[in-house]
Amino acid sequence: MEGMTRGQLAKQTGVSMAAIRFYEDEGILPAPVRSEGGYRLYSDDYLVMLKFIKDAQSLGYSLNRIGDILQLLGRGTGIETLKEAVRTQIEEIDAEIRRLDELKTSLLFLLSKEDAAIVSYVESFRRNGK
Repeated sequence: MEGMTRGQLAKQTGVSMAAIRFYEDEGILPAPVRSEGGYRLYSDDYLVMLKFIKDAQSLGYSLNRIGDILQLLGRGTGIETLKEAVRTQIEEIDAEIRRLDELKTSLLFLLSKEDAAIVSYVESFRRNGK
């Protein structure tokens, strides 16, 4: 039976052994086959899945969403499902950008005030326990 050990997989992907174990424990990665001696053996498919996980994380996907997408792809779900997941992520990013823009506007407004007004603003939070 051929395959890589967890250590070999970690070395090839740059993903720690602890992270690989975590992904398995959380169901993000499927359980690998085991050798007769009980060792986990990872196929080349795991190289692809771990690259996908790293790429998707860099795009802001949560591990839950990544696991869902991997499960869909593992069941042979089509490219349209993957595209829809990407569209949803873009919508979430756009919403976060809007939220951050609103926060930036509020902070810029606060900076435009005189120091006494800023101190008063901060003290109002302290008095109200916020």
